[in-house]
Amino acid sequence: MKLREFIAILGFATAVTGCVSKIPGPAASVSFIEPVDGAVVTSPFKIKFAVTGMAVTFSGDMTPNTGHHHLLVDRESVQEGTSIGYLDYQKMHFNRGQTETQLSLPPGPYKLTMQFANSVHVSYGVSMSRTINSTVK
Repeated sequence: MKLREFIAILGFATAVTGCVSKIPGPAASVSFIEPVDGAVVTSPFKIKFAVTGMAVTFSGDMTPNTGHHHLLVDRESVQEGTSIGYLDYQKMHFNRGQTETQLSLPPGPYKLTMQFANSVHVSYGVSMSRTINSTVK
């Protein structure tokens, strides 16, 4: 990639981020519908997400007060304004607006953190995240 192309892409990403990174109001929050904190589950298990005060939409939708879920396994919430980063087994993006998934993990204890982010995967911060603990038997 040429430097000029990189700068153009960086400029577009910065403009997009600025358009959609509106801070959620005080009534906005996220939660896990299932599993509940402390649940003992067998793999695969269902995870259901909920959000209030904002709308769930697909990645790339620039509508204000919208975003999509991310699931972080054994990771902390992502600081507001920071990109969630690349996908790996510990970071899952639900960029089609999904609000539930099936998750397969080996037996053991896990910290599951749901992080809500804008259309370009920039975190809304700790106020739009929720962490639960779960054990896979």
